[in-house]
Amino acid sequence: MTGAPEYPFRNPTALEPPPEWAELRQGCPVAPIRLASGDEALLLTRYDDVRQVLSDPRFTRRLDAEDAARVTANESGGVFGGALSGASTMSGENHRAWRQLVGKAFTAKRVTAMQPRIQAITERLVDRMVAEGQPADLVSSVGFPLPVWAICDLLGVPDSDRDRFAYWSDTMLSMTRFTQEEIDAAQAEFDAYLIALVEAKRAEPGDDLISELLVMVEGLDGRLTEQLLLGTAKGLLVAGHETTANMIGKMMSMLLSDPARWQALLADRALIRPAVEESLRFDANPGFGMPRYLSEEVEVGGERLPGGTTVICSMAAANRDERQFERAAEMRLDRSPNPHVAFGVGPHSCLGQALARTELQTVLKVLLDRLPTLELAVPATALRRREGLIVGGLEQVQVRW
Repeated sequence: MTGAPEYPFRNPTALEPPPEWAELRQGCPVAPIRLASGDEALLLTRYDDVRQVLSDPRFTRRLDAEDAARVTANESGGVFGGALSGASTMSGENHRAWRQLVGKAFTAKRVTAMQPRIQAITERLVDRMVAEGQPADLVSSVGFPLPVWAICDLLGVPDSDRDRFAYWSDTMLSMTRFTQEEIDAAQAEFDAYLIALVEAKRAEPGDDLISELLVMVEGLDGRLTEQLLLGTAKGLLVAGHETTANMIGKMMSMLLSDPARWQALLADRALIRPAVEESLRFDANPGFGMPRYLSEEVEVGGERLPGGTTVICSMAAANRDERQFERAAEMRLDRSPNPHVAFGVGPHSCLGQALARTELQTVLKVLLDRLPTLELAVPATALRRREGLIVGGLEQVQVRW
């Protein structure tokens, strides 16, 4: 792997994919790369290969194995390390049991019931943005406050504590932005907060996910330990707001960067749902991808990969694979079917995808209804990516109306 390129690759602009994705899909779909830690891994960029690996239990999340590549130079490892705690490394029957338990509480029914509240908070955030005048930053005005509110509402976090999560989340998703001391201090604060929150819910349960998980833990003879409960809550808090918060800004930038897209949505609200799915597929700035550790020799993309190999699945590159998606390089708001892999595949696919979809659709609907003349206040080429985090996003999305 001498001379392997550094990964993640650089985007030409915030909304354009790295040219390496297409080059590797064509000529080297199982490609050696060098990570921020200095360790080496293999990158997958084709749709079929990514689906295969994410669905194959021989590719595990045991990224703490002695011969596994480290994602980052520090010990955080973002959502691959501390943020999901024990849940991320479970496999087989233990992981299925965990998914079943959390899935019982994290239901589509619960998310559907949240939609009116999500719409109400979105409208309040837009009201405040409009009152403060234009141009306005969609990221700070709507993108980050809404998902924080929604995931905290789901978990039963008090309103007064919700502003504290952005910094904790950033440190856990950092590749290069924070020092190890900053990461350790933030995670210790987050752990202490969650322990206190769990104790408060045990003393006084509510209609929330943590209270439901506590009931399940107490009835399962320790199968889901309190440590795992804390890890689950932490993972949902981080992954449940950080990814969606960034996606709101990216989705709106994609839709506003071409006025014809916005006009099409104004003319036909039935496009809202497929437009959200196409934004997820078309995302050129998703962040790191999904790492997997290979427990035994497996063939992928025509190559035999030895046990001990660390593989990075680029779902975003896979989502632009011409073999799977007709006119993959075009953003088509009415694309159907759209079997993108933005939320992953198989037993480790994103538990919070119903909530993320509801938030994205609601934001788009409210902005179309309230601000039909919305447009970018800067050229799309001037948008700046958030740097140094595992999750991709934009620093600001300045708009006017």
